[in-house]
Amino acid sequence: MQYTVAHLSYSFGQEWEQELFEQAMCDMGFEVFDGTDAYIQTDVLEKQQEVIEQLIAQTDGVMLINWENCPDENWNAQWEADHTCMELPLGVLITPHCAFGAGHHETTSMMIAALLEAREKGWFTQNRNVLDMGCGTGVLGIMAKKCGATQVVAVDIDDKSVMNSLENAQSNNVALDVRLGSTPPEGEYDLILANIHRNILIAHMPAYANNLKTEGELWLSGFYQADIAYLIQTAEQVGLTHIETRNTNEWQWLRLKK
Repeated sequence: MQYTVAHLSYSFGQEWEQELFEQAMCDMGFEVFDGTDAYIQTDVLEKQQEVIEQLIAQTDGVMLINWENCPDENWNAQWEADHTCMELPLGVLITPHCAFGAGHHETTSMMIAALLEAREKGWFTQNRNVLDMGCGTGVLGIMAKKCGATQVVAVDIDDKSVMNSLENAQSNNVALDVRLGSTPPEGEYDLILANIHRNILIAHMPAYANNLKTEGELWLSGFYQADIAYLIQTAEQVGLTHIETRNTNEWQWLRLKK
């Protein structure tokens, strides 16, 4: 598979500005960020190069130096060799493929901490079904299973993420129902975890609420303080109640209940 790399120059004033830009680039199909180099499949780039270049031109703190076709080699294998597995609580080991997080980003860490707290309080001693939206490496779904969840459905829009989640689940000796998709699947869940971009969270809020059991909870992360009021307002419109807010640096976490 042929890839093209965008060589970029960054001058962002804040780390969160870079993270927001790279999230927007991921939404357009970029798969790996290695420093200021961003990798995308060449055929994907050809379909929307003009739109991508407009995004870069309109974003303060970034400049496109040039595009370069990647040599026909397994650069992804080299990336993975440089990004070894991460050890998390409960003996969980996560090996990330491409740019998928291994569990140490602030948003993921807050989710993991909340899962461990629920485990300590005995919440998982009852039969609990969990949905992990935007599963990436499968880290949150795997942690939920390790905490005692009866069933975990994990969903991601990227087929490589689905494969990575299945591999990590197998290596951690847990069973995940991993699915390729962009919307929440039908079902009844005690807990929905969604660590995704704010626009997707807002768009999916009615489906989250519909698929939660009564007294079920929705945990959200992947956004900033400025997004909180709108997210809570959107959640309340579909029958969810705001219970708790946490933050680590600029990143926020919301707990909502049906």
